[in-house]
Amino acid sequence: MRNAPTILHLDMDAFYASAEQASKPSLRGKAVVVGGLGPRGVVATASYEARVFGVRSAMPMAQARRLAPNAAYLVPRFGFYRAISEQVMGLLHSLSPLVEPLSLDEAFVDLETEGAAWDRASARLVGEKLRADIRAVTGLTGSVGLAASKMLAKIASEEAKPDGLVLIEPGTERAMLGPMSVRTLPGVGPATGDHLRRAGITTVDDLAEAGEDELVRMLGKAHGHGLYAMALARDDRPVVAERETKSVSVEDTYDVDIHDRVRVGLEVQRLADRCVRRLREAGLSGRTIVLKVRRYDFSTLTRSETLRGPTDDPGVVREAAGRLLESVDTTGGVRLLGVGVSGLADFTQEDLFAQAAGAAGVVGDGVDHLVEEERGGEGVDHSVEEQQVVAERRWPSGHDVRHAEFGHGWVQGSGLGRVTVRFETPRSEPGRVRTFRVDDLELEPAEPLPLVAGGPGVSVDGVRT
Repeated sequence: MRNAPTILHLDMDAFYASAEQASKPSLRGKAVVVGGLGPRGVVATASYEARVFGVRSAMPMAQARRLAPNAAYLVPRFGFYRAISEQVMGLLHSLSPLVEPLSLDEAFVDLETEGAAWDRASARLVGEKLRADIRAVTGLTGSVGLAASKMLAKIASEEAKPDGLVLIEPGTERAMLGPMSVRTLPGVGPATGDHLRRAGITTVDDLAEAGEDELVRMLGKAHGHGLYAMALARDDRPVVAERETKSVSVEDTYDVDIHDRVRVGLEVQRLADRCVRRLREAGLSGRTIVLKVRRYDFSTLTRSETLRGPTDDPGVVREAAGRLLESVDTTGGVRLLGVGVSGLADFTQEDLFAQAAGAAGVVGDGVDHLVEEERGGEGVDHSVEEQQVVAERRWPSGHDVRHAEFGHGWVQGSGLGRVTVRFETPRSEPGRVRTFRVDDLELEPAEPLPLVAGGPGVSVDGVRT
């Protein structure tokens, strides 16, 4: 470990929920929960106001609704969050070339690499300036941890939440960690924590006193050795700038089990198209197509097929996924489907016809299928689909819309043929609520507005209330 606290860990505060509050004045200071809103949905992020009621990330959404029935429940806007994340990561890269992103809202930075910081004082100055820059650029807050190792920097940022900075002085690590719960250490989840508690080990000091041999006996060689080293505050892992992507995948969990085999096939095609879009966004292609099916009884089946060369063609991926589906019995119903691509490369195999088993015309640019997805993906007769486009418009809660007369707003809720919209922007006062028919031709989906001037989003006119 180094002798100065020059490893920085940034963790944005309740990122998704905070972004929603910043973009929706009427939700500021109120409980906000972001996640899947169906019966099987889970919480992605809860605002600090929602956490007061016991709502936590990864909690079943049904449980969250029981705990906080009056909270605002919103569908995630990942494109919006990603745009903000890119700005935050840009600020981190201005400090050092060694930035290790862990997710959209979390990263390590090695401040020593190009001399951004070299001691306690310089590291603190960098951390405080970063927090101020994040607020100025995005309108959001982040918590910063500074320490001599990655593990300690992450623990420090947790201690700093929300909207704070904690610096752990080298040499004080053992004293700081000692009284903390064993659950503070990375890799100690509920199961391991309960196992240790039954053995009388509840704090990090207890782990150190138990000794390495005892921990290996209890937890196995790898976990025991690793946990003992962490209890002694030993962590020599470097900040790694690039992590190789091993696969790209998408999956959906359905509110009600799907029994119709045709519907299952259409869902697989839709997921294949989404997966290919993610591949292309990353500038990648892949050779191995993977299908994941979780059935009604929670049994999960995985099937894969390796092509002759890498591809990013939606027709090829759809066709391979369809072939894999043929070998899976879905009679009892399906609760989850997923399509993935592995064996990644940064080039494509030009001989697509050699990869595809279907006839000419099957391998194409996927336009028909992408349009079908946008329209709901359930029709076969395209003339019927065209007649039903308006009726099938979906208005996810929390997503942006624009009305020809009233301007920009967001969906507060929809159902029974109606959609309720609150018309407000990030820099307006809390706006008025109006209700429209779901097929109102003057109402259309819109891009998010920037949270601050020049921030990520699409600049459009304000609201008319």
